[in-house]
Amino acid sequence: MESSADSEITADQRKAKAVVVCPGRGTYNKGELGYLHRFHAGQHALIEGFDRRRAELGQPTLSELDGAASHSAAVHGRGDNASGLIFACSYADYLAIDRDRFDIVAVTGNSMGWYTTLACGGALDAAHGFEVVNAMGTRMHAEGIGGQVVHTLLDEEWRPIPGRREQFLDLVDTIPDLHVSIELGGMIVFAGSDAALRTLGDRLPAGPGSFPMRLQNHAAFHTPLLEPIAREARQSLPVDWFRSPAVPLIDGRGHVWRPHASDLDALWDYTFGYQVTRSYDFTGAIRVAMREFAPDCLIVLGPGETLGGAVIQSLLAIGWHGWDSKAAFQAGQADRPFVLSCGRADQRGRVVADRR
Repeated sequence: MESSADSEITADQRKAKAVVVCPGRGTYNKGELGYLHRFHAGQHALIEGFDRRRAELGQPTLSELDGAASHSAAVHGRGDNASGLIFACSYADYLAIDRDRFDIVAVTGNSMGWYTTLACGGALDAAHGFEVVNAMGTRMHAEGIGGQVVHTLLDEEWRPIPGRREQFLDLVDTIPDLHVSIELGGMIVFAGSDAALRTLGDRLPAGPGSFPMRLQNHAAFHTPLLEPIAREARQSLPVDWFRSPAVPLIDGRGHVWRPHASDLDALWDYTFGYQVTRSYDFTGAIRVAMREFAPDCLIVLGPGETLGGAVIQSLLAIGWHGWDSKAAFQAGQADRPFVLSCGRADQRGRVVADRR
């Protein structure tokens, strides 16, 4: 089987099977300012609806944030603003995928991207998807405690550093209130109380590159420390917003929620329970996507392109197409791209429909 969406289409004119990947927090940065206006001016009714809801809540609208003269991490990066912005960009990208060229066989996401996954996959409509992500982002900003630190398990060629995973897990076992928040390709995202993260910072090795990094404006996502927020979500975000997904959804455990075969009470309970307070295995979600759905390509929604690295590292972890390093992937990607990122100018045109 060919590994490129383009080569598949030209070979037999069939649609390329695609798994869509929804990004989480930290993806709307300086380079993404104006993303909605630049790429989705035609989705005026959708964005206007989101703006009306934000205005009702006394929050700056997405159009105001996206149209700001400059990007501010203190404004655009805070949870009550970033979550809605990222959701809107990702959901509009999903709507823009060329359905004449791609058959979407599953949707997954990273962390906050799970809420986007629910909307893209049809388990929530657009309005309720936005309501969920905006409510959760607002709660995280107002009530979230602790934070996150990301570190790499890989060397500069994206090969595993011997003993590093065991070293990191030992730290989690020995530092109180420290948890593995996200398995993120070749990285681990730690989360915990501020005291736990200070102790972690004293014990983590430096490098390679700029690792470890404290993630700004992030709380202790996917840990028991957020149980109060999960409890509030279950009290205010009703199960009757949920419906059977239109396509399979892969969650942060690697579990697949299938059309016409999903318990909606269980889906709601996972979304506002386990998903909030337990570790999110994004690496495992990509592994399941590849092994169960055997896609011709992965489409990573915007904004930004930072999630692409974790997606690629997840493929390397299972030796997809024999790739075992960054160089091996780049060689395989050069002529027949397998990972297509909507946030990359050189790849976006391969994914979205021509609206001219």
